[in-house]
Amino acid sequence: MSTLLEEIQAYQKQFRQKAPEEKQRLMAQATAELAASDGAKGLTVGDEAPRFTLPNASGQSMSLEDLLQNGPVIVTFYRGGWCPYCNLELRAYQRELGKIEANGATLVAISPETPDHSLSTQEKNDLAFQVLSDVENVVARQFDLVFDMPDYLIDVYKASGLDVAGHNGNEDWQLPKPATFIIQPSGKISFADVPDDYTKRTDPSAVIKLL
Repeated sequence: MSTLLEEIQAYQKQFRQKAPEEKQRLMAQATAELAASDGAKGLTVGDEAPRFTLPNASGQSMSLEDLLQNGPVIVTFYRGGWCPYCNLELRAYQRELGKIEANGATLVAISPETPDHSLSTQEKNDLAFQVLSDVENVVARQFDLVFDMPDYLIDVYKASGLDVAGHNGNEDWQLPKPATFIIQPSGKISFADVPDDYTKRTDPSAVIKLL
């Protein structure tokens, strides 16, 4: 079975072959500008995790406080079900879900999408873990992950038929960085990975080793 990294590399190869050069250039430019900016650096190891309560894909409220009663919680923020890298990551976590639960941990995935779109993402990827809706990026902002998409990148997305704002139920075109955290029952963050490049993802196997 291929790893998440191998799957991402295969997708990137396909993208480079098919996507117009100008589109690739603008997307790379946006990633470089985000890396150079001072914002959205993310919480880090030793920080206290914000206590949040969010609706899952069925509209039921899930609280971090309750989840921590059962052991460590892996929280992975993803951009949305429209993002191919996010779908690869979510499916990779689904493959490893048995090992995560065997280690006494709970996995939740969070995006700014509305619950309806979260449900679509959950069903499309056949996910058996909680997919939570952080509309308006309230929780992602508490984790210091939120950035504004530049206008030229919004134009690229719109030209590709991607209505990110529609998925999120607003018009702000803000996204969280695709970050992964392990939160211990004490509420402290024991692992944090906050990549500037949205094509870079934490392999679930690395997270499992840290549990």
